Amino acid sequence: MTTASTLVIRETTDADIPAMARIMGEVNPAHPWTPEALAHEIEFLQAHPLGLHLAQWIVEEAGQPVATAAILQFAGMYHEDRYHAEVMVLPASGRRGIGTRLADVLDAHLRRRGAREVLAGAYENHPHALAFLTRRGFTEAMRFWDNVLDLRDFDLPVWAEQEQLPDGVRVLTYPQLEAELGPDAALDAYYEGFREAREDVPRTGDVTALTVEDFRKRFENPSVFPQGVLLAVTGAGEVVAVSELWRAQDNPQRLDTGLTGTRRAWRRRGLALALKLAAIRVAQAADVTEIWTGNATTNAPMLAINERLGFRRRPAFIEMKWGGV
Repeated sequence: MTTASTLVIRETTDADIPAMARIMGEVNPAHPWTPEALAHEIEFLQAHPLGLHLAQWIVEEAGQPVATAAILQFAGMYHEDRYHAEVMVLPASGRRGIGTRLADVLDAHLRRRGAREVLAGAYENHPHALAFLTRRGFTEAMRFWDNVLDLRDFDLPVWAEQEQLPDGVRVLTYPQLEAELGPDAALDAYYEGFREAREDVPRTGDVTALTVEDFRKRFENPSVFPQGVLLAVTGAGEVVAVSELWRAQDNPQRLDTGLTGTRRAWRRRGLALALKLAAIRVAQAADVTEIWTGNATTNAPMLAINERLGFRRRPAFIEMKWGGV
């Protein structure tokens, strides 16, 4: 066990962001952070009009950062009594009681806040982390797979028939839509298509309505890749389906999928598959070798599309829940 005299647990400052990003990347290398992206996320949460709560801690051992933790609320699934908890300890410093001490700090903070529901999680191949959460009263709520497509052997021409769209519908990138409609009308069309498709994505709580202001702020994200936003657009300029690619934090040969979804009246017409193929075309032109995407294990339609395209599943992230609202 780590002795109390060598361990310092304190709330973070902006100066800790590089160390926090490094720890988060080492603990979860599949989803690394850059200091710039983490700073953007913190700023977004702190400035949000919902008054989202954010508290963060860092642990130093002999003056060196070895762990970080956070209590936060997400705008996309907000309830005033719902919180998300994260504890991340460097692998070299694990299994020595640091995580337990951090969790005790978070527990005390949540009790003071009057939390009624707390969400946390770990990957299925980290049984000690899942057992840790279970001992603290958490139970499984939902599972999410990372799915990875290796583009080096992907033969796009054989998919030509599946790229066909219904009459009157075209595939445009977001910059192309902007050029046709102008910035304001393009943003409105993209927002409306995104907003409706997003509402049916599986999650562990009720979706919070997405405001135009929040949607606009997505373009300030350091990972934004406008040419990787593929839209199915009608002749009237309505966006009826969306598939997004985002730049990976620290890997120029990887792109991450954001939302892929279709407005309800346009489903089961092959739009999602056609847009994902268009996204693959963009990725190959950019010399990208991998596309990553995440899906709830209950999202059967999207999992079927990804499996058909050749995405391979990685260990599932298990979201655990304490309490309920």
